[in-house]
Amino acid sequence: MKYILTVLTIVISLSLHATEGMWIPTLLKAVEGDMQAMGLKLSVEDIYSVNHSSLKDAIVHFGGGCTAEVISDKGLLLTNHHCGYRQIQQHSSVENDYLTDGFWANSFQDELTNPGLTATFIVRIEDVTSKVMADYPGYATEAWRIASDELQKELIRKAVEGTGYDAVIRPFNQGNSYYMIVTETFNDVRLVGAPPSSIGKFGGDTDNWIWPRHTGDFSIFRIYANADNQPAEMSDANIPFTPKHHLPISLDGVEEGDFTMVFGFPGRTEQHLSSAAVDYVMNVANPMRIHMRQTSLDILRVDMAESDKVRIQYAAKQSSISNAYKKWIGQNDGLRQLKALELKKQYEADYRAVARTNGKAQYADSLDALIALDKANRDFQLGRDAFVEYFYYGPELLRFALSFKKLSEDFSELEASGSLEAELAKIESSIPTFFKDYNQPTDEAIFGKLTDLYITYMPQELLPEELKLVNSKYAGNANKYRDWFFKKTVFTNQEKLMNLCKNPSEKAFKKLQKDPAFRLMSDVYDGYFEEIRPTYNANADRINALMQSFVAGMMELFPNKNYWADANSTLRLTYGKVEGSAPVDGMEYKFYTTSRGILQKYDPKNVDFVLPERLVELLEQEDFGPYAHSDGTLRVCFTGSNHTTGGNSGSPAINGSGHLVGLNFDRSWESTMSDILFDPNRCRNIMVDIRYVLFVVDKYANAKRLINEMTIVKGKEEGAEIGSLD
Repeated sequence: MKYILTVLTIVISLSLHATEGMWIPTLLKAVEGDMQAMGLKLSVEDIYSVNHSSLKDAIVHFGGGCTAEVISDKGLLLTNHHCGYRQIQQHSSVENDYLTDGFWANSFQDELTNPGLTATFIVRIEDVTSKVMADYPGYATEAWRIASDELQKELIRKAVEGTGYDAVIRPFNQGNSYYMIVTETFNDVRLVGAPPSSIGKFGGDTDNWIWPRHTGDFSIFRIYANADNQPAEMSDANIPFTPKHHLPISLDGVEEGDFTMVFGFPGRTEQHLSSAAVDYVMNVANPMRIHMRQTSLDILRVDMAESDKVRIQYAAKQSSISNAYKKWIGQNDGLRQLKALELKKQYEADYRAVARTNGKAQYADSLDALIALDKANRDFQLGRDAFVEYFYYGPELLRFALSFKKLSEDFSELEASGSLEAELAKIESSIPTFFKDYNQPTDEAIFGKLTDLYITYMPQELLPEELKLVNSKYAGNANKYRDWFFKKTVFTNQEKLMNLCKNPSEKAFKKLQKDPAFRLMSDVYDGYFEEIRPTYNANADRINALMQSFVAGMMELFPNKNYWADANSTLRLTYGKVEGSAPVDGMEYKFYTTSRGILQKYDPKNVDFVLPERLVELLEQEDFGPYAHSDGTLRVCFTGSNHTTGGNSGSPAINGSGHLVGLNFDRSWESTMSDILFDPNRCRNIMVDIRYVLFVVDKYANAKRLINEMTIVKGKEEGAEIGSLD
């Protein structure tokens, strides 16, 4: 027992000095002293405040999936190139290939609108745990959930009444605390500038998740508001937004050991998974997802290389498939090297022992029940994961057919309610949009391969009936099924679909239900929502209740540890230092890269390492102007020990004085297991040096008008001189 307590004390002690954690801004007081000891010159009130402007007022949830930061008093936003990639792709064509050539608006009037793109600010974060959990019975019962939901709706209503704000209440610490997050969302966000993909994605799939890195992963947007500086729908009458705060930009750069913090919206971490859940991730889910995505990527790589049209059509799709694919490979590698499964099992054994020794056997019982349920839920978890990979990242025609489901199945109801015309107009406008970025031969190849894999991986008792035909009617040959499928479906015929919308009838739309694409879509989609999701969700509710007890036990049994809540796409701050790493025996990485590395990697014959001629000339001339480091080099990227994950893409890297020094865009491959297990000696986030961003904007793109908007800071101290670059 003494040994167990000693081990746990050491773990807790070390965690206080490591840089693990994604901190809710309102709880930064708990680590303020640690941050200031590491180099923070600000107070936590300077970082997050409701009463006056603070750093939080420059941080934006970009499109609901990435982070961006305001860098001028005219609403200029900086985010990653890969975060703005879909918008850049949607504005691109063979004639105006912004993916290849880049885009730079010469004036406000040239900035491009992006329907559906949003920028969301945090107004305030409020702890409502005591209100939401009033009369809490210990475990979340159905009656409590219903009562709690009604209470939350009332809290939200009061919080936003008389304002233009939105609000949401989210559980934290696996349901042991609740916070209300009040937000303000802007709907007019325009593309201002983007470097060519050969800069913004330099290194491509080869370098993705890899250090050393030389990628200028940035793009620039702008928020527009109405004349009163309030959110408004897209309109020519809107004007550039005036923020409460924008980040000054430092030209001093960083040195090893400098304090950095990353402020943004990390998506999801799972630090408290049980050993059974970690085993599922490592040995079931990740191998399946890697296999399915590798299969799609092999097809896309060939087709995109053979046609510029296909390259543009599938650029964003390929990027979305590739990113997680390579991450999962690295994640499994890291979890194995760190012996994550063994560590989980040892921790669980220690947890049980401490719980039972201290008369808290209920916590040990909850852990045992959690592990058992994670094992029992495995087939339904796999059914869900396989569905996501096949339906949302597989053949496009199934998702396209889904958009016709309401018209085909509910035509008369739509007509009776007066909603028919609006639904028809929505579908009619979506048809040319779909076919603009659709290549049937590519989709056919993906369909055949992934249908075969979906049948292989899906638990057979959960396999959709339509796909059982592949075995019974086509002797298990998915390619024969594919050939029949694409020969018979109408969903590859743009003209017929447009005519259907222009001459609508209930009979014609109902006939779609016999189409093979519609039948398969319905069987896969409805099969998931009717056969898999209900049981999966019921199990998930029970798992969440047990996880709540498990984590409550952690906080009660080991109260001296500072606990951080798992990421859930809410605003968080992570802090650390600028650091290199030595993740592999015999190899030590510097903390920074320079433009010399760009030229060393440059290879006109390799699509991942091509460069614009103009950039090559500028880098060879080494005229870096004010963007040069003190040693005369142009630094491109740097690494730090900030705990980041997906959603932190585009987050600002901020120094101890609150100045922007970089732009977070990735983790090293050796760090990708950090969503489950963080190792402070191994985990590093990757950031673009802000001076390389400015160099590209100024020297390469000649977009001086954007530079002139920004607040440029010289000197690292608080209140440093703001100087001109001229």
